[in-house]
Amino acid sequence: MEHGALVLIEIGALLLGIALLGRLASRLGISPIPLILLGGLAFGEGGLLPLESGEEFIEIGAEIGVILLLLMLGLEYTAQELLGNLKGSRTAGVIDMLLNATPGALLALMLGWGPVAAIALAGITWISSSGVIAKMLHDLGRISNRETPVVLSILVIEDLAMAFYLPLLTAVLMDLGFATGAITVIVAAAAVIVILWIAFRHGHVVSRLVWSRSAEILLLSVLGLTMLVAGIAAQASVSSAVGAFLVGIAISGPVAHHAQRLLTPLRDLFASVFFLFFGLSTDPADLLPMLGPAVALAVVTMATKLLTGYYAARRAGIGEAGRWRAGFALMPRGEFSIVIAGLAVAAGLDRSLAALATAYVLITIIAGPLLARLPDAPWFSAWTKRVQADRRRRQRAATA
Repeated sequence: MEHGALVLIEIGALLLGIALLGRLASRLGISPIPLILLGGLAFGEGGLLPLESGEEFIEIGAEIGVILLLLMLGLEYTAQELLGNLKGSRTAGVIDMLLNATPGALLALMLGWGPVAAIALAGITWISSSGVIAKMLHDLGRISNRETPVVLSILVIEDLAMAFYLPLLTAVLMDLGFATGAITVIVAAAAVIVILWIAFRHGHVVSRLVWSRSAEILLLSVLGLTMLVAGIAAQASVSSAVGAFLVGIAISGPVAHHAQRLLTPLRDLFASVFFLFFGLSTDPADLLPMLGPAVALAVVTMATKLLTGYYAARRAGIGEAGRWRAGFALMPRGEFSIVIAGLAVAAGLDRSLAALATAYVLITIIAGPLLARLPDAPWFSAWTKRVQADRRRRQRAATA
């Protein structure tokens, strides 16, 4: 069969398959991402029917998917909201890193993968999935809840931390040495500071630059600017996704609202392609040996994320139920965990790391949205009300 026709057939079949998996996930009441990952495993390397002709398109689409996920998250914020949330959640951000990066690093050392793999696995377990969590909060109708800004501020701190972590990880993976690695991190930090400065001081100029009454021109302007900044950020050894997030921060007001409406279908399409690509590039045979460690790691780090969210919400003065909702919401890992695993394996680390990351992400993405529904259950709500009432009684007794 002609190569061009085969590419179209494979891509069409994959997109149709994603649509069918999305319908099934909707009926099951879960995120479609785990099903898409499983679909990728079935038709990828070592799967039932490996597909190769459309791999280049899927790979490029996957990169665009990560960029659009972070752009859309950035559009949810203004620069002032970002600054306020960051100031209020600094301590929670540090605790988040310590609680959630440590288990990953320890497991890598226990498995004998060495200190470089420990740094990579620490990042995999540290970073929650901004894309999955944002979609989950929307699906559960919690966007306007009091605890949601706390959840989003933790995600923002993590995403910004990636601007420093990813260059450091790249330097370590490539064995660049202290001086070269330090320069890489400094350049990355400078790039983030410049983009942040533009977002804070000249965001209105950026908004005017991309604004148009024509939906077509607005879409092309936002996409073009995002891809340009993402490319420049990547060239400066900063995550392209972080660059896209900061573009979203810089765009505000009616421009952000219209851009969100236009970009949502594209984000959903390319985000699905991203998770499909990771499944396609992972051999299912590698998953079985890593299933036990992945389950243990998921149990530990979902518990530490629960503690992180609970603590952050308590510091913000959120009620008992909101604290639990915040903790459960932070559990899923996703795009950054997979990106980190991909970088590590591409640099020559043990391929088992990618298998562990895939199994780990699958477990947290399936369990996270299901557990996030617990605080809405009548019995859980009644329990949190009793806990809050008991706490108030003890406080009154202590002050009496």
